[in-house]
Amino acid sequence: MSLLAKAPEGRVAQLLDATMKRPDFSWLRAPEVGSTMVRGRAGATGASFNLGEITVTRCALKLSDGTIGHAYVQGRRKADAEAAALVDALMQTDLEPSIQQAVLDPLNTEHAAHKKTRAQKAAATKVEFFTMVRGED
Repeated sequence: MSLLAKAPEGRVAQLLDATMKRPDFSWLRAPEVGSTMVRGRAGATGASFNLGEITVTRCALKLSDGTIGHAYVQGRRKADAEAAALVDALMQTDLEPSIQQAVLDPLNTEHAAHKKTRAQKAAATKVEFFTMVRGED
């Protein structure tokens, strides 16, 4: 679910549509936009605090065989929430291996590459501080 929520806009739908014709489903909760509180920690170890609110889109659907899929994505992205919920539902069916290979594996590879690029950019700005011994003592 984290991988689907972090995917770039339209990417889950693009991969899903390239893999298969979307199955019939009915809405349990049509895509709706709202907000949720984001919490943070000072220094990643301190006490948690309310950082602020972000916009999210959520939905839930049921495939014709009764399988239920849910999705939450950041932003006002109803189409992305629908695609993510479909992937969630399809991962619970016998189509799981093909969805894993065609949708989740490419998303995982792209996410890892993005993470690596971001880490390399951050490493390029690293400053090493050192103290020279003056010899006065």
